[in-house]
Amino acid sequence: MGLLTELALLPLAPVRGVVWIANRMTDAAEDELHDPAAVRARLVVLNQALENGEIGMEEFEREEERLLDLLERRSGPAVVGAERGTGHH
Repeated sequence: MGLLTELALLPLAPVRGVVWIANRMTDAAEDELHDPAAVRARLVVLNQALENGEIGMEEFEREEERLLDLLERRSGPAVVGAERGTGHH
């Protein structure tokens, strides 16, 4: 960018800074949400909910599939293959 462009956009610098920070926070939240350890912990809680009768089999299977898909996208098929063998199917 040229000097005149930089000067013209200078009043927007705080807005661009806020947008940059918001994007970094979103990236960090998505990383945490899709972290394999966090997904495995949610699978444990899901299994406990099924065992305690808090959810039905249909809801369990739907949520388990969603969580395993998250794991597969993050970790690759080899890790998920081992995870799929631990379900209540």
